[in-house]
Amino acid sequence: MFKAFTKADYLIRETLLGLRRGGWMNWAAISTMTVLLFLFGISLQASWQLEGLLNQFGSQLEVSVYLDSGVQAASLEEVVSALPEVTAVESISKEVAWEELVADLGISDIAGATDQLKGNPLVDALRVKASRSEAVPSLAAQLQNMQGVSDVLYIDEAVKRIEQLNQGLRWSSFFVIGILSLTAIAVITTTIRLIVMARRQEIEVMQLVGATNIWIYLPFILQGAFFGLVGAGVAWGLLTGIHQFLYELVNQQPDFIQFVVNGLQLTPQQTILLPSALLGLGCLIGLLGSLVAVRKYALR
Repeated sequence: MFKAFTKADYLIRETLLGLRRGGWMNWAAISTMTVLLFLFGISLQASWQLEGLLNQFGSQLEVSVYLDSGVQAASLEEVVSALPEVTAVESISKEVAWEELVADLGISDIAGATDQLKGNPLVDALRVKASRSEAVPSLAAQLQNMQGVSDVLYIDEAVKRIEQLNQGLRWSSFFVIGILSLTAIAVITTTIRLIVMARRQEIEVMQLVGATNIWIYLPFILQGAFFGLVGAGVAWGLLTGIHQFLYELVNQQPDFIQFVVNGLQLTPQQTILLPSALLGLGCLIGLLGSLVAVRKYALR
Protein backbone atom coordinates (compact mmCIF):
# COMPACT_ATOMS: atom_id res chain seq x y z
CA MET A 1 0.00 0.00 0.00
CA PHE A 2 2.80 2.41 0.96
CA LYS A 3 4.74 1.50 -2.18
CA ALA A 4 1.75 2.23 -4.41
CA PHE A 5 1.22 5.56 -2.64
CA THR A 6 4.88 6.47 -3.18
CA LYS A 7 4.67 5.68 -6.90
CA ALA A 8 1.48 7.71 -7.28
CA ASP A 9 3.05 10.62 -5.41
CA TYR A 10 6.07 10.48 -7.72
CA LEU A 11 3.93 10.50 -10.86
CA ILE A 12 1.84 13.43 -9.63
CA ARG A 13 4.90 15.49 -8.64
CA GLU A 14 6.72 14.81 -11.90
CA THR A 15 3.62 15.56 -13.95
CA LEU A 16 3.07 18.89 -12.20
CA LEU A 17 6.77 19.72 -12.56
CA GLY A 18 6.56 19.11 -16.31
CA LEU A 19 3.48 21.31 -16.56
CA ARG A 20 5.30 24.14 -14.80
CA ARG A 21 8.19 23.77 -17.23
CA GLY A 22 5.78 23.94 -20.17
CA GLY A 23 4.79 27.52 -19.48
CA TRP A 24 2.69 29.17 -22.15
CA MET A 25 2.90 26.09 -24.37
CA ASN A 26 0.53 24.41 -21.93
CA TRP A 27 -2.08 27.05 -22.70
CA ALA A 28 -1.55 26.55 -26.43
CA ALA A 29 -2.20 22.81 -26.06
CA ILE A 30 -5.18 23.30 -23.75
CA SER A 31 -6.75 25.99 -25.94
CA THR A 32 -6.34 23.80 -29.02
CA MET A 33 -7.95 20.88 -27.21
CA THR A 34 -10.77 23.14 -26.01
CA VAL A 35 -11.55 24.34 -29.54
CA LEU A 36 -11.46 20.78 -30.87
CA LEU A 37 -13.67 19.35 -28.14
CA PHE A 38 -16.03 22.33 -28.24
CA LEU A 39 -16.63 21.84 -31.98
CA PHE A 40 -16.90 18.10 -31.46
CA GLY A 41 -19.46 18.65 -28.73
CA ILE A 42 -21.42 21.09 -30.88
CA SER A 43 -21.48 18.69 -33.82
CA LEU A 44 -22.48 15.75 -31.63
CA GLN A 45 -25.15 17.72 -29.80
CA ALA A 46 -26.43 19.28 -33.03
CA SER A 47 -26.63 15.84 -34.61
CA TRP A 48 -28.70 14.54 -31.69
CA GLN A 49 -30.93 17.61 -31.65
CA LEU A 50 -31.40 17.57 -35.42
CA GLU A 51 -32.25 13.90 -35.26
CA GLY A 52 -34.78 14.68 -32.54
CA LEU A 53 -36.36 17.42 -34.62
CA LEU A 54 -36.36 15.22 -37.71
CA ASN A 55 -37.93 12.40 -35.77
CA GLN A 56 -40.60 14.80 -34.56
CA PHE A 57 -41.20 15.87 -38.15
CA GLY A 58 -40.88 12.35 -39.43
CA SER A 59 -43.42 11.04 -36.94
CA GLN A 60 -45.92 13.46 -38.43
CA LEU A 61 -45.33 12.08 -41.94
CA GLU A 62 -48.20 9.67 -41.95
CA VAL A 63 -48.32 6.71 -44.28
CA SER A 64 -51.77 6.52 -45.78
CA VAL A 65 -52.88 2.95 -46.48
CA TYR A 66 -55.92 2.46 -48.74
CA LEU A 67 -57.55 -0.97 -48.61
CA ASP A 68 -59.25 -3.05 -51.24
CA SER A 69 -62.98 -2.63 -51.66
CA GLY A 70 -64.81 -4.65 -49.03
CA VAL A 71 -61.83 -4.94 -46.66
CA GLN A 72 -62.47 -3.32 -43.29
CA ALA A 73 -59.74 -1.23 -41.66
CA ALA A 74 -60.35 -2.80 -38.25
CA SER A 75 -59.35 -6.21 -39.60
CA LEU A 76 -55.80 -5.03 -40.38
CA GLU A 77 -55.29 -2.59 -37.50
CA GLU A 78 -53.84 -5.18 -35.11
CA VAL A 79 -51.49 -6.63 -37.72
CA VAL A 80 -50.16 -3.21 -38.72
CA SER A 81 -49.73 -2.15 -35.08
CA ALA A 82 -47.45 -5.15 -34.50
CA LEU A 83 -44.87 -3.95 -37.05
CA PRO A 84 -41.59 -2.86 -35.35
CA GLU A 85 -41.43 0.69 -36.75
CA VAL A 86 -45.09 1.57 -36.15
CA THR A 87 -45.96 3.89 -33.26
CA ALA A 88 -49.65 4.56 -33.96
CA VAL A 89 -52.41 3.32 -36.23
CA GLU A 90 -55.71 5.06 -36.89
CA SER A 91 -58.53 3.24 -38.64
CA ILE A 92 -60.77 5.28 -40.90
CA SER A 93 -63.91 3.64 -42.19
CA LYS A 94 -65.20 4.62 -45.58
CA GLU A 95 -68.33 6.05 -43.95
CA VAL A 96 -66.28 8.45 -41.80
CA ALA A 97 -64.03 9.33 -44.73
CA TRP A 98 -67.07 10.05 -46.90
CA GLU A 99 -68.62 12.31 -44.27
CA GLU A 100 -65.36 14.26 -43.93
CA LEU A 101 -65.00 14.60 -47.70
CA VAL A 102 -68.57 15.82 -48.17
CA ALA A 103 -68.14 18.31 -45.32
CA ASP A 104 -64.91 19.63 -46.86
CA LEU A 105 -66.71 20.13 -50.16
CA GLY A 106 -69.37 22.15 -48.39
CA ILE A 107 -72.23 19.78 -49.22
CA SER A 108 -74.85 19.65 -46.51
CA ASP A 109 -77.01 16.90 -47.99
CA ILE A 110 -74.84 13.81 -47.44
CA ALA A 111 -77.65 11.39 -48.31
CA GLY A 112 -78.37 13.17 -51.56
CA ALA A 113 -74.71 13.16 -52.59
CA THR A 114 -74.50 9.46 -51.80
CA ASP A 115 -77.59 8.66 -53.85
CA GLN A 116 -76.27 10.64 -56.84
CA LEU A 117 -73.06 8.56 -56.84
CA LYS A 118 -75.04 5.37 -56.25
CA GLY A 119 -73.32 4.64 -52.97
CA ASN A 120 -70.17 5.50 -51.09
CA PRO A 121 -67.28 5.45 -53.60
CA LEU A 122 -64.51 5.42 -50.96
CA VAL A 123 -62.73 2.53 -49.24
CA ASP A 124 -61.51 1.98 -45.70
CA ALA A 125 -58.08 3.40 -44.89
CA LEU A 126 -55.39 3.37 -42.22
CA ARG A 127 -53.16 6.23 -41.07
CA VAL A 128 -49.87 4.80 -39.86
CA LYS A 129 -47.15 6.73 -38.03
CA ALA A 130 -43.54 5.54 -38.10
CA SER A 131 -41.10 5.73 -35.19
CA ARG A 132 -38.32 7.24 -37.34
CA SER A 133 -38.32 9.24 -40.53
CA GLU A 134 -35.76 6.86 -42.05
CA ALA A 135 -38.15 3.95 -41.51
CA VAL A 136 -40.97 5.41 -43.62
CA PRO A 137 -39.91 3.97 -47.02
CA SER A 138 -39.32 0.45 -45.67
CA LEU A 139 -42.55 0.58 -43.66
CA ALA A 140 -44.48 1.65 -46.75
CA ALA A 141 -43.03 -1.29 -48.68
CA GLN A 142 -44.13 -3.71 -45.95
CA LEU A 143 -47.63 -2.28 -45.91
CA GLN A 144 -47.90 -2.43 -49.72
CA ASN A 145 -47.17 -6.18 -49.65
CA MET A 146 -49.95 -6.93 -47.17
CA GLN A 147 -53.01 -8.76 -48.39
CA GLY A 148 -56.02 -6.48 -48.69
CA VAL A 149 -53.96 -3.32 -49.27
CA SER A 150 -54.69 -1.48 -52.50
CA ASP A 151 -52.35 1.51 -52.32
CA VAL A 152 -49.85 3.17 -49.97
CA LEU A 153 -49.00 6.88 -50.12
CA TYR A 154 -46.42 8.92 -48.21
CA ILE A 155 -44.25 12.00 -48.74
CA ASP A 156 -41.30 10.26 -50.38
CA GLU A 157 -39.36 13.40 -51.35
CA ALA A 158 -39.52 14.91 -47.86
CA VAL A 159 -38.21 11.72 -46.29
CA LYS A 160 -35.30 11.60 -48.76
CA ARG A 161 -34.39 15.22 -48.02
CA ILE A 162 -34.41 14.48 -44.29
CA GLU A 163 -32.05 11.53 -44.75
CA GLN A 164 -29.69 13.54 -46.98
CA LEU A 165 -29.54 16.41 -44.48
CA ASN A 166 -28.73 14.06 -41.61
CA GLN A 167 -26.02 12.25 -43.58
CA GLY A 168 -24.48 15.52 -44.76
CA LEU A 169 -24.19 16.79 -41.20
CA ARG A 170 -22.49 13.60 -40.04
CA TRP A 171 -19.90 13.53 -42.83
CA SER A 172 -19.12 17.23 -42.41
CA SER A 173 -18.61 16.72 -38.69
CA PHE A 174 -16.30 13.74 -39.25
CA PHE A 175 -14.14 15.77 -41.65
CA VAL A 176 -13.83 18.83 -39.40
CA ILE A 177 -13.16 16.80 -36.26
CA GLY A 178 -10.53 14.74 -38.10
CA ILE A 179 -8.61 17.83 -39.23
CA LEU A 180 -8.78 19.42 -35.78
CA SER A 181 -7.70 16.19 -34.11
CA LEU A 182 -4.53 16.08 -36.19
CA THR A 183 -3.88 19.73 -35.31
CA ALA A 184 -4.34 19.06 -31.60
CA ILE A 185 -2.02 16.04 -31.72
CA ALA A 186 0.65 18.14 -33.46
CA VAL A 187 0.41 20.92 -30.85
CA ILE A 188 0.54 18.49 -27.91
CA THR A 189 3.47 16.64 -29.50
CA THR A 190 5.41 19.89 -29.87
CA THR A 191 4.61 20.94 -26.30
CA ILE A 192 5.71 17.63 -24.77
CA ARG A 193 8.88 17.55 -26.84
CA LEU A 194 9.85 21.02 -25.61
CA ILE A 195 9.27 19.92 -22.02
CA VAL A 196 11.37 16.78 -22.55
CA MET A 197 14.20 18.83 -24.07
CA ALA A 198 14.07 21.26 -21.13
CA ARG A 199 14.51 18.36 -18.71
CA ARG A 200 16.97 16.30 -20.75
CA GLN A 201 19.73 16.61 -18.11
CA GLU A 202 17.42 15.28 -15.40
CA ILE A 203 16.39 12.43 -17.69
CA GLU A 204 20.03 11.52 -18.34
CA VAL A 205 20.69 11.39 -14.59
CA MET A 206 17.66 9.16 -14.06
CA GLN A 207 18.86 6.82 -16.81
CA LEU A 208 22.32 6.62 -15.21
CA VAL A 209 20.86 5.55 -11.85
CA GLY A 210 18.87 2.78 -13.56
CA ALA A 211 15.37 4.25 -13.94
CA THR A 212 13.29 2.54 -16.62
CA ASN A 213 11.90 4.37 -19.60
CA ILE A 214 8.35 3.78 -18.35
CA TRP A 215 8.94 5.72 -15.11
CA ILE A 216 10.94 8.40 -16.89
CA TYR A 217 8.43 9.17 -19.62
CA LEU A 218 5.11 8.22 -17.98
CA PRO A 219 4.74 11.70 -16.38
CA PHE A 220 5.07 13.26 -19.85
CA ILE A 221 2.35 10.97 -21.16
CA LEU A 222 0.10 11.93 -18.24
CA GLN A 223 0.64 15.58 -19.14
CA GLY A 224 -0.97 14.92 -22.52
CA ALA A 225 -3.95 13.29 -20.80
CA PHE A 226 -4.14 16.32 -18.50
CA PHE A 227 -4.42 18.63 -21.51
CA GLY A 228 -7.31 16.55 -22.76
CA LEU A 229 -9.10 16.53 -19.40
CA VAL A 230 -8.84 20.29 -18.95
CA GLY A 231 -9.91 20.95 -22.54
CA ALA A 232 -12.91 18.63 -22.11
CA GLY A 233 -13.93 20.39 -18.89
CA VAL A 234 -13.77 23.85 -20.45
CA ALA A 235 -15.59 22.70 -23.60
CA TRP A 236 -18.33 21.04 -21.53
CA GLY A 237 -18.80 24.24 -19.52
CA LEU A 238 -19.13 26.30 -22.70
CA LEU A 239 -21.59 23.86 -24.24
CA THR A 240 -23.72 23.81 -21.11
CA GLY A 241 -23.83 27.59 -20.98
CA ILE A 242 -24.73 27.96 -24.66
CA HIS A 243 -27.37 25.26 -24.47
CA GLN A 244 -28.99 26.94 -21.46
CA PHE A 245 -28.92 30.32 -23.19
CA LEU A 246 -30.53 28.96 -26.38
CA TYR A 247 -33.11 27.04 -24.39
CA GLU A 248 -34.18 30.17 -22.53
CA LEU A 249 -34.16 32.21 -25.74
CA VAL A 250 -36.34 29.77 -27.66
CA ASN A 251 -38.57 29.31 -24.63
CA GLN A 252 -39.62 32.93 -25.01
CA GLN A 253 -41.10 32.20 -28.44
CA PRO A 254 -44.60 30.70 -27.87
CA ASP A 255 -44.93 29.47 -31.46
CA PHE A 256 -41.92 27.17 -31.13
CA ILE A 257 -42.30 25.83 -27.59
CA GLN A 258 -44.10 22.60 -28.45
CA PHE A 259 -41.94 21.68 -31.43
CA VAL A 260 -38.47 23.24 -31.28
CA VAL A 261 -37.86 23.17 -27.54
CA ASN A 262 -38.76 19.49 -27.29
CA GLY A 263 -36.34 18.77 -30.12
CA LEU A 264 -33.52 20.75 -28.50
CA GLN A 265 -33.75 18.90 -25.21
CA LEU A 266 -31.27 16.07 -24.74
CA THR A 267 -32.37 12.76 -23.31
CA PRO A 268 -30.96 11.69 -19.92
CA GLN A 269 -28.71 9.19 -21.71
CA GLN A 270 -27.38 11.88 -24.05
CA THR A 271 -26.79 14.26 -21.13
CA ILE A 272 -24.45 11.68 -19.61
CA LEU A 273 -22.95 10.54 -22.89
CA LEU A 274 -21.91 14.03 -24.07
CA PRO A 275 -19.39 14.82 -21.27
CA SER A 276 -18.22 11.21 -21.34
CA ALA A 277 -17.51 11.50 -25.08
CA LEU A 278 -15.65 14.79 -24.55
CA LEU A 279 -13.49 13.30 -21.79
CA GLY A 280 -12.82 10.15 -23.78
CA LEU A 281 -11.83 11.96 -26.96
CA GLY A 282 -9.76 14.52 -25.02
CA CYS A 283 -7.79 11.87 -23.15
CA LEU A 284 -7.30 9.80 -26.31
CA ILE A 285 -5.90 12.70 -28.34
CA GLY A 286 -3.77 13.89 -25.41
CA LEU A 287 -2.28 10.44 -24.94
CA LEU A 288 -1.64 10.04 -28.68
CA GLY A 289 0.14 13.39 -28.85
CA SER A 290 2.33 12.68 -25.83
CA LEU A 291 3.13 9.15 -27.02
CA VAL A 292 4.27 10.48 -30.38
CA ALA A 293 6.42 13.06 -28.58
CA VAL A 294 8.27 10.66 -26.26
CA ARG A 295 8.46 7.72 -28.67
CA LYS A 296 11.81 8.58 -30.25
CA TYR A 297 13.37 9.41 -26.86
CA ALA A 298 12.07 6.24 -25.19
CA LEU A 299 13.39 4.01 -28.00
CA ARG A 300 16.98 5.26 -27.74
